Amino acid sequence: MRASRMLSILTTLQARGQVTAPELAEACEVSVRTIYRDIDALAASGVPVYADRGAEGGYRLLDGYRVRLNGLSQSEAETLFLAGLPGPAAALGLDAAMIAAQNKLMAALPVHLRRDASRMQERFHLDAPGWFGEAEEPKHLRTIAGAVLRGTLIKIRYQSWRAEKRRRLAPLGLVLKGGSWYFAGQVDASVRTYRVARVLDCTALDDGFDRPADFDLAAYWQAATLRLEAEMHPNVAIVRLSPFGVKLLDALSQPYIKARTEIEEASDADGWRIARVPVGKTSWHAAAELLRLGPEAEVLEPADLRDKMAELTQGMAARYRAARKTQGRRISPQPTKHS
Repeated sequence: MRASRMLSILTTLQARGQVTAPELAEACEVSVRTIYRDIDALAASGVPVYADRGAEGGYRLLDGYRVRLNGLSQSEAETLFLAGLPGPAAALGLDAAMIAAQNKLMAALPVHLRRDASRMQERFHLDAPGWFGEAEEPKHLRTIAGAVLRGTLIKIRYQSWRAEKRRRLAPLGLVLKGGSWYFAGQVDASVRTYRVARVLDCTALDDGFDRPADFDLAAYWQAATLRLEAEMHPNVAIVRLSPFGVKLLDALSQPYIKARTEIEEASDADGWRIARVPVGKTSWHAAAELLRLGPEAEVLEPADLRDKMAELTQGMAARYRAARKTQGRRISPQPTKHS
């Protein structure tokens, strides 16, 4: 365990340049005191690790020192090959670089690990988009990705839900979500989310920007996702569900709704149960979501949503009745010919 931890410390220092003892302790899931002992042991064994004092200090390796890849375990080597997503890499223009890097990694691995890494490539495939959806390859994705990597500003013309907008912003990071690309862009002191497919024009500028020191892309995206889902489902509907309706709701609901739906344990004589379900802002959006449950659900509250459900279902029934009558007139019986 200690050997694996010390190798992890070395690779972390090599990858990040300078790291504090508390950061290493959190990554290795040990105490800071244990990290101090490991650093001392590395230094005693001849590894050129140095400590920079002060508020912005930390540990670092002597420039030019590198850790060999032959310290990889079998599972670590397999994971590296599983991590490559050919579709997104191609969309970013990095497919050739990814293949070259994997070939170099394969050559650097010990012989006994190459077979397992190759088997991982052959037998596992990652498909990012959801079912019945296509992965986006927006026109300006590579331009934005280049600016993200260089740390330079971009100027965009963007089609939002409400209007077309022009922005000069700092792209802080790209996210691939369900086959769609998004980026976090900073305008003044505000960071917002933009969908790359809605960027109508994009110009990469030469001006650099100061990246916020405390910005964490993964943490920002998680918070932004939760905020959006909460904004899209601010209300609660009281719904009566049949046993099959309970299963349908679980199968068709988004994770956000599923996690926040409350279903009473008790049921009535017919086995129906009462549920509190997060729904959309307007009665129309809420009704559209609940209509997927068909006759297996009955909205009890709020009253305006119940009225909207009745209005929509009555309208649908009237339309189908009219269509049936029209179809019946079109398919009138033909006279029978007798010889």
